[in-house]
Amino acid sequence: MRFEKWQALGNDYVIVEADELEFDLTPERVRLISAAHTGIGSDGVLLLSGAEERGYVARLRIFNPDGSEAELSGNGAREAVLYLRRRGWTDSDIFSIQTAAGEIRPRITSPTTCTLDMGRARLRSKDYPDGPDDGTGTVAAAGRDFSFQHVSIGNPQCAIEVEPGELERLDLATLGPPIEASDLFPNRTNVSFWRRDSGNEITARIFERGVGETMSSGTGASGAAVAAVLRGLESRLTVHLDGGDLEVDVGEDLGVSLTGWAVPVYQGSLSDELLEALRAAQ
Repeated sequence: MRFEKWQALGNDYVIVEADELEFDLTPERVRLISAAHTGIGSDGVLLLSGAEERGYVARLRIFNPDGSEAELSGNGAREAVLYLRRRGWTDSDIFSIQTAAGEIRPRITSPTTCTLDMGRARLRSKDYPDGPDDGTGTVAAAGRDFSFQHVSIGNPQCAIEVEPGELERLDLATLGPPIEASDLFPNRTNVSFWRRDSGNEITARIFERGVGETMSSGTGASGAAVAAVLRGLESRLTVHLDGGDLEVDVGEDLGVSLTGWAVPVYQGSLSDELLEALRAAQ
């Protein structure tokens, strides 16, 4: 099985084309591939296959390292887009791909950068069914109550603004799990803690559903940016993350575009021993 490993701001994925697989990607197989010491080691797996409808270059499925399937990943989608271009799936700078969250339409701006039209963010969704129309709420974690902004941007986001000087001190390993699994969010949620910086800049730390704290997240940055605009900041925003910066443009209709880079790390093929373990897994 041939694969490539890519990263975007430290958010790394294994990219596999469906034609390379002799078996389905079950949760257990995804966990084996993503394992840090016994597998390739990654924040998940991106599976690319031919599109099921005309007008799309490919279909993208996104798997978290715990084996669950994600609707969307901003970093993963950029990696997949630039991979598709490099591997000759398309010669166009602008095209469409299918995801579980719907159509994603990228615009490639250089060999290592692209802008994704992430669609329109929603403040009310099935992922926060009992929430008010404005998507606000309060969630408890580690003996504290946090005010949050729910944002649906292909996947559920819980964006929490914190005071200057507090962000670095937060223990996301303690705070993240109870928020992710809160009864408020029946499908679990991603969590971004963010603070205001100078001008149109914010800094965020991301606790990703099914992953834990990550160096970056495109959808997490988008959710935090939407929350910041709703609280008075003007778009276009630079979002500072542990892995680097992303640019997020939020329109008056909450249409979101995300700009950033992604690069390959290496390519390879799985050993006979790991393939045998994957065949045996269910």
